[in-house]
Amino acid sequence: MSAPLYQLKAEFFKTLGHPVRIRVLELLSEREYAVSEMLTEIGVEAAHLSQQLAVLRRANLVVPRREGSAVYYSMANPQVSELLRVARSILSGVLAGQAELPADLKATEPTTTPAPAPTPEHRKPS
Repeated sequence: MSAPLYQLKAEFFKTLGHPVRIRVLELLSEREYAVSEMLTEIGVEAAHLSQQLAVLRRANLVVPRREGSAVYYSMANPQVSELLRVARSILSGVLAGQAELPADLKATEPTTTPAPAPTPEHRKPS
């Protein structure tokens, strides 16, 4: 018996759950990239990028192509690019909502005015 769909989805999103892997997929959404180009764009060690590319390969999200000594990667499924665009849109809305929260809180706070200073006739005798 195969795993339930929700479990497969969780595994899929776990695969996407690393900043370097997301950045690789964002780059590959634009075009095919050589590993050397990705190293420059992403700014991580070669071993670390290689590790993250291996995770994406095992998940069939990227496809390697060798040309001489250079290795190029492309997106295996263009729908992943669409998923990243949707995620960006959702995140933009969430972040915009958080930025508005303090303004909303201020708008609902009761305004307080300082109490007037006691006048001489209202002071307690010492």
